[in-house]
Amino acid sequence: MHRRIRGFAIAGVVAAFALGLPACGGNGDDDDNGGARGAAETEPVSGQKRGGTLRVQSAEGFEHLDPGSSYFQLDYVAVYAVHRPLYSFRPEDPENPEPDLASGPPRISADDRTVTVTIRPGVRFSPPVNREVTARDVKFAIERGFDPNVSNGYAPSYFGAIRGADKAKGGPIAGISTPDDRTIVFELTQPFGATMAKALTLPLSAPVPEEYVQREDLDAKSPTVYDSAPARQAFTGPYVIAKYTAGKSLSLARNPNWDPETDFRPAYLDRIEWTVGADPNVAGRQILTGQGQVNGDTPPAPIVKLAATKHKDQISFTPLGNRYVSMNTQIPPFDDVNVRKAVVAATDRVALQLTRGGPIAGEIATHFLAPGAPGFEAAGGTEGPDVDFLDNPRGDMELAAEYLRKAGHDNGRYSGPPITMVADNADPASKSAQVVLQTFQRLGFEVKYRAVSHETMYSKFCNVPAAKVHVCPNVGWLPDFPDGYAWLYVPFNGKSITPQNNANWPQLDDPKVNAAMERAQAITDPEDRAEAWGEVDRMVTELAAAVPWFWDNTPNIQSPDVQGVIARWNAAYDISWTSLK
Repeated sequence: MHRRIRGFAIAGVVAAFALGLPACGGNGDDDDNGGARGAAETEPVSGQKRGGTLRVQSAEGFEHLDPGSSYFQLDYVAVYAVHRPLYSFRPEDPENPEPDLASGPPRISADDRTVTVTIRPGVRFSPPVNREVTARDVKFAIERGFDPNVSNGYAPSYFGAIRGADKAKGGPIAGISTPDDRTIVFELTQPFGATMAKALTLPLSAPVPEEYVQREDLDAKSPTVYDSAPARQAFTGPYVIAKYTAGKSLSLARNPNWDPETDFRPAYLDRIEWTVGADPNVAGRQILTGQGQVNGDTPPAPIVKLAATKHKDQISFTPLGNRYVSMNTQIPPFDDVNVRKAVVAATDRVALQLTRGGPIAGEIATHFLAPGAPGFEAAGGTEGPDVDFLDNPRGDMELAAEYLRKAGHDNGRYSGPPITMVADNADPASKSAQVVLQTFQRLGFEVKYRAVSHETMYSKFCNVPAAKVHVCPNVGWLPDFPDGYAWLYVPFNGKSITPQNNANWPQLDDPKVNAAMERAQAITDPEDRAEAWGEVDRMVTELAAAVPWFWDNTPNIQSPDVQGVIARWNAAYDISWTSLK
């Protein structure tokens, strides 16, 4: 049912969550005043210990553990430990993918319309399949990404240029061929090969054995058994899902068919035991004072403060990604750009920053491309585009009233029907949602507010356009690879809207933005491409499709006896590289 929560003063949030700590990066160059000096070592080191069990604690649960549908930071921690895509990133290098299941780099034709990949020999599926992986297993994996029962959120955006993919529903795609057991060829309808090749780092390219899926009828229903009962999957990574209880726990054990000679992952740990539904404040203290533990999701602000001041060698910060408040541009009142601009103008982004831990945990955002992303400077850099509704990070209620009057609300307060807001019920996201809720209430909105678990928020509401949720206050984006396309296409292009597992949360479908993206994706010169994607970012920001409020400097914490390794491309622990001391 819908639950309307009583608002409380933003000043109360500020008092409760202000840390008084300086901003810092993740490389240990800041001073001792709460900065990163002495922070946890989070890159691989020589002589790491083999064996033992790591415990992971998170408030959030998993959304999808099927490699065909997984598209969530938390899921990736497990999925990349049990599956092997064609390419993947070493934890310390988020820029240059390594051949993983592939035996070498992709071969891209001169016209950018054909991509050829050779499969590494000697990689075997776990029991019960127990056979060597072939190119046909990768072909089937990508094809099933278009099956409505699998509900992949990015297949049309990254693989839709493959010949025949526009009509695919899970069956064979004409533009994917396997001339032999070791070769897979992608034929495209447009010059998109270089960009599509980058997407071969995504879990959709991890092999899936067709004969096993069909024999066991694993894809016949929605959700697929491959997702709802992930322990039945066929794995190729160093670990397997030994046991899974939805919303409670996940156990990973060593894959008996994994051959370390075929893999660059060291896989030090014997087991990983993951607890879901933990109280984030209790779990944070247990991790910092206990043994053999790390966080799975973002620690709340009090734990960040505790770690940064008293356990400096057990916390790290990784700059990556953004957070924003999405407004559904397809339905009233947010189909009116002036209503959206009013909301952006009124939002106190400083208060929102404090709910995540203050400046130490990230910068206040002025647009969507984060610092360091290609196109960031072209989009306006730290200052952002020249738009008045983002001028005041503490919010400007007078300007918001002006925009509401332009939208037909004569007294400068919203006077239309109630709106729905679906939020994350776990700290710190729940605190961020409260700030957003109060913003709408101050503008005159009657809000039907519902707080649910993180995975439910996405899978049942924010990721489902048919749910017609007006506002999702707890969304954010990590790029799939370092490129403007990976930052902006899926979350803001109309063609990327999908019935399930949708990640274009504002459901933005603006013809000018879509056309600008089509032009940008065709540019090959890196500087020109970055400039073009910066302009796309400006356009999206000027349309006020969402409230950009945070560029993450993601905190992660670990017990003193853990040699944690952070996957910088995911801003989370890489459990295939983490070890005990």
